[in-house]
Amino acid sequence: MAKSPEQEHPQEAFGWAARDPSGLLCPFKFSRRATGEKDVKFKVLFCGICHSDLHSVKNEWGFSTYPLVPGHEIVGEVVEVGSKVEKFKVGDKVGVGCLVGSCGSCDNCHNHLENYCPKMILTYGAMYHDGTMTYGGYSNMMVANEQFAIKFPQNMPLDAVAPLLCAGITVYSPMRFFGLDRPGVHLGVVGLGGLGHVAVKFAKAMGVKVTVISSSPGKREEAVQRLGADAFLVSSDINQIQAAMGTMDGIIDTVSAVHPLLPLIGLLKHNGKLVLLGAPDRPLELPVFPLIMGRKIVAGSCIGGMKETQEMIDFAAKHKITADIEVISIDYLNTAMDRLAKGDVKYRFVIDIGNTLKQA
Repeated sequence: MAKSPEQEHPQEAFGWAARDPSGLLCPFKFSRRATGEKDVKFKVLFCGICHSDLHSVKNEWGFSTYPLVPGHEIVGEVVEVGSKVEKFKVGDKVGVGCLVGSCGSCDNCHNHLENYCPKMILTYGAMYHDGTMTYGGYSNMMVANEQFAIKFPQNMPLDAVAPLLCAGITVYSPMRFFGLDRPGVHLGVVGLGGLGHVAVKFAKAMGVKVTVISSSPGKREEAVQRLGADAFLVSSDINQIQAAMGTMDGIIDTVSAVHPLLPLIGLLKHNGKLVLLGAPDRPLELPVFPLIMGRKIVAGSCIGGMKETQEMIDFAAKHKITADIEVISIDYLNTAMDRLAKGDVKYRFVIDIGNTLKQA
C-alpha cells in the first residue's frame, strides 16, 4: 500500500500545493527525505513564482501530477549538511533551481549539461531516484544533493536573486553558448517580462548593445531609461521593424504566446541566431527561405547546467544584477497567480516563505 506524502520520509515538511487542474493552492503537509551523506538541508526563505508554476498547477502542459508543490527559484539558509558534503556548511546561503537530479553517467552529465540529461529530475512534479515525488519551494524546508545546490555570496539580497535560478540562467546560458556575450554584439530581446528584463541586465553587463522588441509601446521608457537598453522597437510598427532589418547578431525571444517569427528573422544579420526561450502552447510557423538566404539559425535553449548556473550567480554578484520583484506573503499566492496569468507583475513575484509560511 502506497504511503501518504506525510509518511514517505522521516522529516516533516509543509507548504502550499495544488490538488487539481483548477490550480488553486492551499496548505499541504508532506515529508522530506533524511539528509544523506551528500545532501544539504536548508530552511527556505524565499521562492520566486515562475510562469512554469502557473502552467504546472493548471496542468496546461499535460504532465502535472497532484498534489503538486511548485517552486524552482528557491533560496534559503543551510541548517544541516551530510558527512561527505564539501561545498556547504551550516549558515551558508543556498539556492535550488529547476533541477534536483540527473543520471550522472551520460555524456551531457559528464559535460556539466545536466539540464539536457534524458533522465534529469525536475525540482517538482517528477519522480526522484528513490521513487517518490519531488516537491518544490513553496515549502518550509528542502533537502537537495549538493551537486544541485548553488552557493550565494553573503552580500546578495536573497529575495531579488531567487528568480535568477530560473529566469537568470535561462537567458545567460544562450548568450554564452551562441557568442552573444561580448562588446560589439547587437542583441535583440523580445518581450520585457520576467526573462526579458533580466536578459537586458545581463547583456548590458557583458558590454552588449541591446534593442528591446515589444508589443507594448508603453514599455519604451522602462526599457531605455531604467533598464539601460540602447534602443526599443514596437513589434507591430512596420516602419520601425523595416528600419532595423539586418542589424542584429542575435535575438533572445522570451515570448510564450504564439507570434510571427518572420519579422524577427528579418532583423538578423547574415549568420544571425534567433534563440527561442518561450514555450507557446501551439506550434509556431517557421519560414525557411529567409533562413537559407542568410545562413541564419533558429534555436532553442533550456536553463543551464549546474556549473554554468553557479557561474551565472557569481557574475550577477560581481555586477550587482538582481531581478525586479514584488515580494508577497504566502496568503496572497492565489491572487498572485491570477495576476501573473494577466501579465500584471513587474517583473517577478517572490514569496516571503521565511516570514509568512506558517503550519496550519
